[in-house]
Amino acid sequence: MAQISSNNGFKQCSSSHLEPTRTKDVDKEEALQMEAEALAKLQKDRQVTDNQRGFELSSSTRQKAQVYNKQDYDLMVFPESDTQKRAVDIDVEKLTQAELEKLLLDDSFETRKTPVLPVTSVLSPSFSAQLYLRPTIQRGQWPPGLSGPSTYTLPSVYQSTYSNKQTAFQNGFNPRMPTFPSTEPMYLSLPGQTPYFSYPLTPVTPFHPQGSLPTYCPVVSPDMAKLFDKIASTSEFLKNGKARTDLEIPNSKTTISNLQVSAKSEDISKFDWLDLDPLSKPKVDNVDILDHGEEKNVPNIPGLLAEDPWDAVLLEEQSPASCYLERKVNGKSLSGATVTRSQSLNIRTTPLTKVQGQISQKDPNGTSGLPTGRSVLQETEVQNGEVAAFCQSIAKLKANFQFTNHCTNPGYLLSPVTVQRNVCGENVSVKVCIEIEGFQLPVTFTCDVSSTVEIIIMQALCWVHDDLNQVDVGSYVLKVCGQEEVLQNNHCLGSHEHIQNCRKWDTEIKLQLLTLSAMCQNLARTAEDDETPVDLNKYLHQIEKPYKEVMTRHPFEELLGSYHNQVELALQIGNQHRAVDQVIKAVRKICSALDGVETLAITESVKKLKRAVNLPRSKSADITSLSGGGDTSKGSAMGSLNSGNPVQVSLDQLTAAVYDLLRLHANSGKSSTDCGQGKKNIKEAWTTTEQLQFTIFAAHGISSSWVSNYEKYYLICSLSHNGKDLFKPIQSKKVGTYKNFFYLIKWDELIIFPIQISQLPLESLLHLTLFGILNQSSGSSPDSNKQRKGPEALGKVSLPLFDFKRFLTCGTKLLYLWTSSHANPIPGTVPKKGCVMERIVLQVDFPSPTFDIIYTSPQVDRSIIQQHNLETLENGTKGKLLDILHRDSSLGLSKEDKAFLWEKRYYCLKHPNCLPKVLVSAPNWKWVNLAKTYSLLRQWPPLHPLTALELLDSKFADQEVRSLAVTWIEAISDDELTDLLPQFVQALKYEIYLNSSLVCFLLSRALGNIQIAHNLYWLLKDALYDTQFGTRYEHVLGALLSVGGKGLREELLKQTKLVQLLGGVAEKVKQASGSARQVVLQRSMERVQSFFLRNKCRLPLNPSLVAKELNIKSCSFFSSNAVPLKVTMVNADPLGEEINVMFKVGEDLRQDMLALQMIKIMDKIWLKEGLDLRMVIFKCLSTGRDRGDGGLDAATTAASSGSLWRLFDDHPPARVLQSADAGSSSSYRMVELVPASDTLRKIQVEYGVTGSFKDKPLAEWLRKYNPSEEEYEKASENFIYSCAGCCVATYVLGICDRHNDNIMLRSTGHMFHIDFGKFLGHAQMFGSFKRDRAPFVLTSDMAYVINGGEKPTIRFQLFVDLCCQAYNLIRKQTNLFLNLLSLMIPSGLPELTSIQDLKYVRDALQPQTTDAEATIFFTRLIESSLGSIATKFNFFIHNLAQLRFSGLPSNDEPILSFSPKTYSFRQDGRIKEVSVFTYHKKYNPDKHYIYVVRILREGQLEPSFVFRTFDEFQELHNKLSIIFPLWKLPGFPNKMVLGRTHIKDVAAKRKIELNSYLQSLMSASADVAECDLVCTFFHPLLRDEKAEGITRCVDAGPFSPTPGQIGGAVKLSVSYRNGTLFIMVMHIKDLVTEDGADPNPYVKTYLLPDTHKTSKRKTKISRKTRNPTFNEMLVYSGYSKETLKQRELQLSVLSAESLRENFFLGGITLPLKDFNLSKETVKWYQLTAATYL
Repeated sequence: MAQISSNNGFKQCSSSHLEPTRTKDVDKEEALQMEAEALAKLQKDRQVTDNQRGFELSSSTRQKAQVYNKQDYDLMVFPESDTQKRAVDIDVEKLTQAELEKLLLDDSFETRKTPVLPVTSVLSPSFSAQLYLRPTIQRGQWPPGLSGPSTYTLPSVYQSTYSNKQTAFQNGFNPRMPTFPSTEPMYLSLPGQTPYFSYPLTPVTPFHPQGSLPTYCPVVSPDMAKLFDKIASTSEFLKNGKARTDLEIPNSKTTISNLQVSAKSEDISKFDWLDLDPLSKPKVDNVDILDHGEEKNVPNIPGLLAEDPWDAVLLEEQSPASCYLERKVNGKSLSGATVTRSQSLNIRTTPLTKVQGQISQKDPNGTSGLPTGRSVLQETEVQNGEVAAFCQSIAKLKANFQFTNHCTNPGYLLSPVTVQRNVCGENVSVKVCIEIEGFQLPVTFTCDVSSTVEIIIMQALCWVHDDLNQVDVGSYVLKVCGQEEVLQNNHCLGSHEHIQNCRKWDTEIKLQLLTLSAMCQNLARTAEDDETPVDLNKYLHQIEKPYKEVMTRHPFEELLGSYHNQVELALQIGNQHRAVDQVIKAVRKICSALDGVETLAITESVKKLKRAVNLPRSKSADITSLSGGGDTSKGSAMGSLNSGNPVQVSLDQLTAAVYDLLRLHANSGKSSTDCGQGKKNIKEAWTTTEQLQFTIFAAHGISSSWVSNYEKYYLICSLSHNGKDLFKPIQSKKVGTYKNFFYLIKWDELIIFPIQISQLPLESLLHLTLFGILNQSSGSSPDSNKQRKGPEALGKVSLPLFDFKRFLTCGTKLLYLWTSSHANPIPGTVPKKGCVMERIVLQVDFPSPTFDIIYTSPQVDRSIIQQHNLETLENGTKGKLLDILHRDSSLGLSKEDKAFLWEKRYYCLKHPNCLPKVLVSAPNWKWVNLAKTYSLLRQWPPLHPLTALELLDSKFADQEVRSLAVTWIEAISDDELTDLLPQFVQALKYEIYLNSSLVCFLLSRALGNIQIAHNLYWLLKDALYDTQFGTRYEHVLGALLSVGGKGLREELLKQTKLVQLLGGVAEKVKQASGSARQVVLQRSMERVQSFFLRNKCRLPLNPSLVAKELNIKSCSFFSSNAVPLKVTMVNADPLGEEINVMFKVGEDLRQDMLALQMIKIMDKIWLKEGLDLRMVIFKCLSTGRDRGDGGLDAATTAASSGSLWRLFDDHPPARVLQSADAGSSSSYRMVELVPASDTLRKIQVEYGVTGSFKDKPLAEWLRKYNPSEEEYEKASENFIYSCAGCCVATYVLGICDRHNDNIMLRSTGHMFHIDFGKFLGHAQMFGSFKRDRAPFVLTSDMAYVINGGEKPTIRFQLFVDLCCQAYNLIRKQTNLFLNLLSLMIPSGLPELTSIQDLKYVRDALQPQTTDAEATIFFTRLIESSLGSIATKFNFFIHNLAQLRFSGLPSNDEPILSFSPKTYSFRQDGRIKEVSVFTYHKKYNPDKHYIYVVRILREGQLEPSFVFRTFDEFQELHNKLSIIFPLWKLPGFPNKMVLGRTHIKDVAAKRKIELNSYLQSLMSASADVAECDLVCTFFHPLLRDEKAEGITRCVDAGPFSPTPGQIGGAVKLSVSYRNGTLFIMVMHIKDLVTEDGADPNPYVKTYLLPDTHKTSKRKTKISRKTRNPTFNEMLVYSGYSKETLKQRELQLSVLSAESLRENFFLGGITLPLKDFNLSKETVKWYQLTAATYL
C-alpha cells in the first residue's frame, strides 16, 4: 500500500490496518446496548461532578485503568430509537425572547432529551474555531443514516475551565440538554491546549455563537440552525456563553485519560469512537507518540473536565499494555489526549497514527490529510532537530563546568596580561601602594616589575603577620583599586596591562589586599544555575530584535479564529456575496501574516469560491453516505459529507489550502527529517548519480515600490564550496510581477545543475541572488538620483544542500531574503540608514524522492603514514617548494603553484605552518578525494593557534578541517582570545551548521572567563542585526545567556537597560534646540539616576568598572553634529576615581572598533618583542542600533560616517554630512574618554589660522604642561615613541582622512589618532582631488618636537630607527593581519567588502622584501611625509573650515604656478640689476639644470639670488604675451634642442640666451618691466634661501679639509648574501664644518683597489643638517667572499655646495677581511681625516 509522510514527524496507517483485529461486525442492537451502558456510566459520573468542583482521577482509578482493558465509548443516537419531540417540531418564529430563555433553562426540557454535545469555544472570541483531522477506523455495516468510516479526535491538551455553574456549558447549553435525533453522523471533540503557551487567553468581548456554531446543511437543518441562532441572541447565553480560556486552575498538576490505540489488543472493542457532534468533521491533531510502557503515578488535572459529561467516556479505565499518546506541555509530558470539538469546516479525513515510525497513507485521490489548526500552529513553535541537538550539546558542555570549580568559576575578573620580552629580567623598580584592612594608611614599598604577584602579596603580608608559614598565601589576592579585577598571582607584576598603563601614564600603582572570601563574587554560577536546563529562548525576550519578528502562535490563532467565524457566517446568512468577501479578506490577512506567501492552491480556491457564490444555491442536498465496506475512494477528496453545495465545497478547498500554507510555513525552516518524513530507505550520496535540480517557483511579498521601479526580475543560482563556485552560475528567466492578493514574481522554472549529487561536498551551499532590471520609464534608480542602466542586486539567500543530519534537502522550502526599500547589493550586511528592511520569501521546490540521500564520511586508514624528506628533492624542485612555503600567505598562489604544492604535500610536514597553503591547493573536495585529505590532516603536526586561525576563513568549509583548527586554537590564552573575539564571532558565519566546534569552544571559554563572556555578549548582540545570520547569532546568544549563570545574566541585562536609557537621553538632547539642550540633558539624566538608585552597574566598555550613580552636574554634551554625551559616573569603589565615558547615537563606528583592535594587536606584538612605543589604546564599543526609549528618525541621524574625532573636541569642525542613504544604520556607541588631551587643531589655532604652518605650537603646548626640563624631556620622549607607532600603524592600515582634528596629543606627550572612517587606502576625496597625499602625517611641528629644535638631531635618527624597527616587526606578522582582516569581510564594513580590499595591507607590508630593504623603503616614506606641503595645507584648510572662512582673498590668487601669491615692486623694491649668474645640476626628482639669477634692488648693498628653471622662464614669457599682446616682447630661446636636453653644454648655451632675454626685458617699457608678473617672478621663494657661501667671492678656491675640523660618526650595516655585498648607510651624527654652517652631506664609497673608479657609489644629499639620516643601500654585485676579503671599503662624507666645490667632512677605510660576512654587522664608526678619491 502506498505510503506518504505526514507533517507531524511520525507515520500513519490507514484504517485497513485495523481490520484483521475485529472478531465480528457490530449490529444496531449491540451498538444500542453499548450506548445504554455509556449513558449509565455518564449518569454515575455526573453524581461525582455534582459533589466536586473539579473532576480528579484518583490513584485507585489510575491503578484500575491499568488493570482493565475496556474500550472508551462515545455516545450515539439512532433515528429509530427517537420517540421524543424533535427540536424542529418547535415553532421557532413564534417563540419570544423570554420563552427561548425559559426553554434554555428548563431542566424538564433537558431531561426529556438525550444529552447533546455542548458547542464550546475552543480558545477565545478571536479564535473560536479549529480544525482537527481524526483517524478513520473502518467498521462494519451500519444503517443508511450513518457514514461508514466513523472517526474520533486526538486533540491537543488545552486546559480549560468552565463556568462555576455546573449545569451550564461555556456556550450556555446545559450538559443535560437533549440531543435532537438526526440521520446525520455526529462528531465529538473537546477543547485542547497548546503545550507551548502557559498564559491565560482571557476574552475581552462577549462570545457570540454565530462565530462558533458552524451549521452545514443537511448536517444541521435550516430550522435547527434558526433555533441555535435564536438561542445565541438570548441574554442567558450572552451571560454564560463566554469562552473560558483561563488557565488558572487550582492544583496545577493536570492530566487527562489516556486513549488506547493499540491495534494488537486482544480485547479491542467491536467499534471505536463515534463522534456525535453534528457541527464538526474529524481531523487528526498532531501529537508526539511515545511508548511509555508501564507508567505509574501520572499526575491528573483536577477540575479540568469535571463539568463536561462527555468526559465520562474519555476517562474510562485503560489497559496496562496501552501505548499512551503523549503530548509535551511546556517541556513536560502529559499522557493521554482530549477529544476536542471542531468548530470549523468539514475537511478531508486523515487516517490515525497507529504506531510510531509508520508512514501515513494518501487517500485514493492522492491528497494527504491536513493537520489540525492547532497542530499546525504547534509546528511553528516546535524546535527543529538542529536546534534541539544544539541544546543537547550545550547541556553536555555546561555539565563540564561545575560551579564548585573555582578556576573556571571565580566570580570576578582577572586583570589581562601581556607578556613582554625580557620583562622577567627587567631591572626596573616601581613603587606600590597596597591598602590593607585595619591599616589607616596604605603600605608602600618598592619592588621590581619582574617580581611575581605572589611575592608582592607575601611582602604585603609581612606587615600583617609575623610568621608567613601559618598563612595561606594562595587565599589572598591583589585587587586593583577602583576596579573589580584582581592581578593574577602566577604572573609577574609588570606583565599586567593595568601596571603597564600606570607606568605609561606615570601614575601611582594602587592595589588592595583581600582574601578570596572578601572578594565580590556575584558573577559566579551557583548550584541552581547548574541544575537549570538549557533554554535558548528563555532569556531572549529582553533582547531587542532588529527586524520584523516571525509571527507567534497567538496572532495566528486570532487570524484563524476570524477566518473560521467568517466561514461559518458565510454558510449561515443569506447574503453570501458579502460574507464570501469577508472570508477572502480573512484569507488575505493570514497570507499577509505569513510574509505575503500566497500558494497556487489558495489562488485557485479563491477563484473557485468567487464563481461558486454566483451559482444558485440548492435548497436541499442529498446526503452522500460512504459505504460500510470502507471504500474511501467513493468519498470526496475533502471528505465532505455534502458535495451538493458548491460554496461549501469551495470553502472546504480553501480551508485545506490555508492549512497547507500553514504547514508549509511551519516546516520551511526545518530539515527534512524534522518535517515528518518518517523512515525511508537510505541511499549514500556518493553513490547517487542524479543531477542536482530544483524548481524556483516564486518570490512572495514584493513591495509596490519594486513594481514601479523594476520591469523584470531574475535569479542567479550558484553553487559554492570553500567560497568558490562549483559550477558556472545559472540565470533564471526574466519575468515581471503578478498580482493576486499581493505582488509576486513567479518563475515556476526547473533549474538543473549539470553536477551529480555524488560530486557535491557536504558543505555545499546554494546561493540565490535576486536581480531587478530597472524600468526605464521610471527615470532613476530607487536609491540614488542618477540613472543606473544595469541590473541591481536586490538580495541574496543561501541554503546548505545537506542538513545537519547530513541528509540532502528535499520538499518545498520558503527561503527568507532580506532586502531594503532601497536596494542593498551586499546581503548579510547592516541595512543602510534611512532604508526600511523588508523580507521577501523565495519559494523553492526540491525533489522528494522515495529514499533519503545521506552524506557519509569516507573511511580513513590511520595505519598509513606518508612523510617524505624534503632534502631528497632535486635542488630546483626543493628551491621552488621552499619559495612557496615561505610566502606570507596563500592569497598570491597561482594555479601552477597550487598544483605543485599539492603534489609535494607530503614533503611539507616539517613546515607545519604551511597547512593552509596546502589545503587551499587541494584540487577539489569531492567525496572520492576526501580520504587522502583527511589522512594528511591526521599526520599533520599541530599548528600555532594564530596560524590555525586562517582555517576558520571561508576558504575552508570542511567540517573536519574546521574542527581540527578549533582543537589547535584551544591552546590560545584567554587574554589573546579576548583580543580576537570579533574575528571568531564573524567566523561563525562560515560554519555550515549551528552546532559546531567553534561555537562550543567560544561558549566553553565564556563559561570559564567573565571577560570573554561579557565581550561575547555585546558582540553577539550587535551581530543580531545581520540580515543573513541574525537567527544563528540569536541561538548562540540564547545559549550564552542560558549557561552563563543568573548573576552574569542579570548584570548583562542591567547593562542593556543602561544603554537603552542613555540612548533615549542622547536622542532627546540631539533633537532639542541648542539653547535647550543642557536643560533637556539634566532632566533626562534624572531617569538614568533613578536606575542607579536601584542598581549598581558595570560598564559595557569595561566590566571591571562599576558605577553606583551619576554625577549629573558633571554630565554634558559635545558641540558636534552628532551631539555625543559626556557621562560622568561615581565609582562604586570608594578608592576609585570618577568614570567618564562618551555616549554617542547615530553613527556606526564598527570600522573604528576594527582599526583600534588592529592597533592594539600591533602594540602587543611590539611589547612582546621588547619595543614599547607607548601607544594610547582607548576602547570603543557598539552597544545596539535603533533602540532605546525614543525612536530615532533617519533625518536626525544623518551624521557623518565615522567621526570619533569630534567626540574629544569641545569645538568640533563643520564637516559636510553624508546623506541618510549613504550612511550606516543609526547605532549606539560608547567610547572611552582619554583625559588631558586636545586635538592638534585646537593647539595650532592658538597661534592663528596659519598656526599649522608654524613649527613651535606643539612644543610650546607640551612645555606649558611640563614646565620643568625633566618633565619636558619625558614628554618629548613619549612623543617620539608614540609618534613612531602612529606613523607605522596608520600607514599599514591605510588610515586616511588625516587632518589636525583627528590627531590628538595628551599633556604627557602621547600622540594618538581618532576617527577611522577611512582606512585600507580609501582616501578622502575633494571631487577628483585626493586629500591624503602623504603616506602618513608627519609635519614640521612634529619634527620640531622630535629634534628638540629646528635643526635635525640624533633624536630624529632615533625616531627613524623606531619606525623601521616597528615596521619590520609588523611585517613578520603579515599573515596574521591578513587573516584577521579577511575574517571581518562578512561584517558589512563599507570599506572592507572583499579580498581586494586586503591588497593595500599586503602591498604596504612589503612581505617579500628583506628587513634592510624594508628599512630603506620606510625611510623614504618618512622623508616623503615630512617634505609634503600638502599635509600642512590640508591642516590650514581645515582650520579655515572650522573658522567658517569661505576661502582665500582674491588678491592671494597666484599668477605663476610656482609662486603662491602675487607681489609688486612697491613691496619688494625696484630692480637695478638682474642677470643669470650661473647654473647648477639638480637631481630632485630627476636630473635637471636650474639657473641662479642675481638680483640687485634699489637701496640694497648685497645682491640676492633666486633659482629658476628654464620652464619657469618660459611660463613668464608666455603669460607676458597674454597680458601684453600688443607690445613687442624680446625673443625667447627655443625650447627644442637636438639630442639630450639636460646636459652641461645645453645649460651653458641657455645661460647666455636667458641673460640676453632678461636684459632686453628689463630695458623694455616700464609697464612691462615693472608689472606684478615680473615682480612675482623675481620674488624670493622658500627654495631660494641663500646657499652656503653664495655671498662669497666667486674667485674663492675650494675648501680643503683641516685636520682639526673633522668629527662625527657614521652608522653602517654590512651584509653579504647571494654573491652581493650590501652596504647600508644608516645615519651620520655630529658632523663638523670649518665655518660652523650646516653642511649638505652625502656619502661616497669605493672598493679599493679601484684604479678606474668603477666601484664608486654614493647616496643622496641631505640638506642643511649635521645629523643626516640616509638609510640607503649601496650594492656591490658579483664579488665572491674571497675577493672581498682582499678589498677595503673606503667611505667619504662630503658636503654638496652650490657655488663652490664640494668639501670633505670626514671618512673611514674598513678592511672587509675584518667582517664576518656570514651575518649582518651594524655598528657606528668614527670619521677621520682619511684621504679619499
